[in-house]
Amino acid sequence: MATQKQITELLTKMNDERETLLTSVASFSENDAESNPPEGEGEAGWSIKEQLSHLAEMEVSYRAWVQRALVEERPDVSKHTATEPIAVPQSEAHSIDLQSHITQLRRLREQTLDLIKTISPDGYERILYTNAFGELTVLQCLRSYYRHDRMHAAQIEGRQSDYVPRWADGQQEPKRTNRLR
Repeated sequence: MATQKQITELLTKMNDERETLLTSVASFSENDAESNPPEGEGEAGWSIKEQLSHLAEMEVSYRAWVQRALVEERPDVSKHTATEPIAVPQSEAHSIDLQSHITQLRRLREQTLDLIKTISPDGYERILYTNAFGELTVLQCLRSYYRHDRMHAAQIEGRQSDYVPRWADGQQEPKRTNRLR
């Protein structure tokens, strides 16, 4: 069962990591936010706007995972389970301005925080399964939100992230090439 201290820490980190990320990206020009790092491959080659759309997509997906885990026994959420569309999918990330991305991410995080406030302490121990990460408790899944924010903030700022996801197969994600400011 999650303690009140763990829940408070979760809420604080959810707010702080998202605001750190959004404050950082707000300093970029529209042109810089649409620039793809020439040396990057995969995620490391995404523009800032593409990363922000990715974060929006994952916010919705992770929230759907948590919602399923709260009502189903050990749901397998390996396939996309988002129940709501985002305003701008990653493939259209450059179609809106940077401020619109920031506004969307703030709105989505508020929805997630509203969900968190409804979870009972026992609910944080419920289990979900995904091929990528294996079994996760709801608390572990929720913690992945702010760690994911931190990882992309580091990438955008051109520094090495202190967070590396633990994949179910034990492999590490391919090394990311950091974006240069």
